[in-house]
Amino acid sequence: MSTIQELSNGFASVVAQAGESVARVEGRRRGAASGIIWSGDGLLVTANHVVHREDNLRVGLADGQTLEATLLGRDPSTDLALLKVTSSGLRPLDNAGEPEMSVGHLTLALGRPGRTVQATFGIISALGAQWRTPMGGQIDNYLQTDVVMYPGFSGGPLVGADGRLLGLNTSGLGQGVSLAIPTATIARVVESLQSHGRIRRGYLGVSTQRVRLPDELAGALGQKAGLLIISVEPGSPAAEAGMSLGDTIVTLGGKPVVRHEDLLAGLSGDVVGQKEVIQIVRGGQTQELTVKIGERE
Repeated sequence: MSTIQELSNGFASVVAQAGESVARVEGRRRGAASGIIWSGDGLLVTANHVVHREDNLRVGLADGQTLEATLLGRDPSTDLALLKVTSSGLRPLDNAGEPEMSVGHLTLALGRPGRTVQATFGIISALGAQWRTPMGGQIDNYLQTDVVMYPGFSGGPLVGADGRLLGLNTSGLGQGVSLAIPTATIARVVESLQSHGRIRRGYLGVSTQRVRLPDELAGALGQKAGLLIISVEPGSPAAEAGMSLGDTIVTLGGKPVVRHEDLLAGLSGDVVGQKEVIQIVRGGQTQELTVKIGERE
């Protein structure tokens, strides 16, 4: 048997095995999407943007069963949703945990928008560090592939050449690129959705825009920019702390705030209800305010 035949047979075997853990998710008017069996007791993960409704959800399994599903929670900021079905003996997809991935590694994207599993093949085209989505969700790694995202593939798995789960494919976080939400992010979000039905996020109640600091102030603070407050919501944590229109936020909890992403990073769920020191620039002078972080609805 030639090397190419062995490779081809190997991929077909991976698709057949991993495909047993790929489900069809019927959660929108147009065509169905895909989901991943996360646990043997009936938990499934899928992409949030393909779950348009919260009732009459249905999941199709590899054995032909179609089951009613319940939405346990969703996190639009990471484009993940958690579903629950009543069934025993489900086969979760093997989780690679923290896999060693490199640009150029072979991958397979699987989907089940219909009754049978579908697959497309590609490589990891880009890897990066932790990043935040436009809605503020924390993604543990930037994972981009060159796989073709056919209709209905969102919510399905990205697997390595060994068939183990690398991430969840989504077209909801970046236009024109194929991104996958890594397993570490999925696990963290699933745990929170199981416990709280949502992802807890801190809340200040301000709108901001990035501004350059005067050279003298930039030298003293060791940063070139901050976030100018352009509005403060009445009754918000920011308002109660005395923050005002025209103030410029330069640190939160002792960490520099240079970009909007820095502010979002400082408003993680673990600081909800906690008092944090915010350093601002007002009238050309720095001062510190103490704010009790609220929780975003």
